[in-house]
Amino acid sequence: MALNWKLVIDAQDAPALADFWAAALEYEVEDPGALIERLLAAGQVGEDAVTEHRGRRIFRGYAAIRHPEDPFDEISGIGRGRRVLFQEVPEDKTVKNRLHIDVHSEPGKLDGLVARLQALGATRVREVDRGPAGHWWVMRDPEGNEFCAA
Repeated sequence: MALNWKLVIDAQDAPALADFWAAALEYEVEDPGALIERLLAAGQVGEDAVTEHRGRRIFRGYAAIRHPEDPFDEISGIGRGRRVLFQEVPEDKTVKNRLHIDVHSEPGKLDGLVARLQALGATRVREVDRGPAGHWWVMRDPEGNEFCAA
């Protein structure tokens, strides 16, 4: 039986990075508000475990995004399909990623994708054009994580 998984990305500001990637991938930011209220009411978490971001209650140090067409748990808001979790860590990013995300445009629309990602806060690093083997941009998200727009 195949296993479920999620991609976890270390971050300095998990909610802000989740906002960037949700916009970049056209995903939805998960809303754990109902779960948080339940856990607070039951005394299973304290107010110190919770913060607010863009008018929603979230778990301090965490934020997640999910594909809008995938199933999700209506009580917790947690996606059951394609999902990315951002978790805050104390250390800064120091070296090149060993794993990265490739964002694919529609055929012939790479320039538009790169421009949209830049408008969201990404930066271009370098263009790679291998002719028939592929054409892409190496980019960085707002926290410096490398990814490719192809």
